[in-house]
Amino acid sequence: MFLSGKVAIVTGASRGIGKAIALAMAGAQADIVINYAGRADAAEETAEAVRKIGRRALVYQADVSDTRQVQQMVDTVIAEFGKVDILVNNAGITRDNLILRMKEEDWDTVMAVNLKSAFNTIKAVARPMVKARYGRIINVSSVVGLYGNPGQANYAAAKAGLIGLTKSMAKELGPRNITVNAVAPGFIMTDMTEHLTPEAKERLTSSIALNRLGTPEDVAGVVAFLASDFCSYITGQVIGVDGGIVM
Repeated sequence: MFLSGKVAIVTGASRGIGKAIALAMAGAQADIVINYAGRADAAEETAEAVRKIGRRALVYQADVSDTRQVQQMVDTVIAEFGKVDILVNNAGITRDNLILRMKEEDWDTVMAVNLKSAFNTIKAVARPMVKARYGRIINVSSVVGLYGNPGQANYAAAKAGLIGLTKSMAKELGPRNITVNAVAPGFIMTDMTEHLTPEAKERLTSSIALNRLGTPEDVAGVVAFLASDFCSYITGQVIGVDGGIVM
């Protein structure tokens, strides 16, 4: 019950890592705001799972790359719950291609959803968190943001940008008792890795010290920990959840 009484916004929470994070924090007794972009049915399934745990769940559709929609979402959360204690920036997409073939639209869309969205959400929750002199912000980056990956220039740049944003916000908001950290998942079994062939998965696992792909729950446990008061003296850090790819 280490998140008892807390209110958490999780972006991109309808499935995958976001859903696992929502359920992990609900299991620690937080109330959850489930943000989603397009899958209302999946978001409602997540909400129902949260309610079965015994916590409140608010489902909110918003394009987190849109500043106005994000502010409206946070205003709604404040009106409903009275506060925001935790923000998890998990929303993300890929539009992979070699740089010679990458369309400007693919670059812009990935940067908007994966990076600008975090600017929007952090700016929107900063004022109520500063007023409360309490907050926990966790950004979901990627190992790709640490070492790059061919064919993912847009994704890697956005995830690296999240790390820079994390460190800057940690310094800016720290004096107000707001911690800002990032997790950098490795290869996790989600919709983004479903298309890999068995041979490709074998090549990946051979490069991982623990010799397996990660699960959304592997990431969710670390995020829930960073959202708790156990981590009140940890800020500006990037925690790898990658099975030992980056050491």
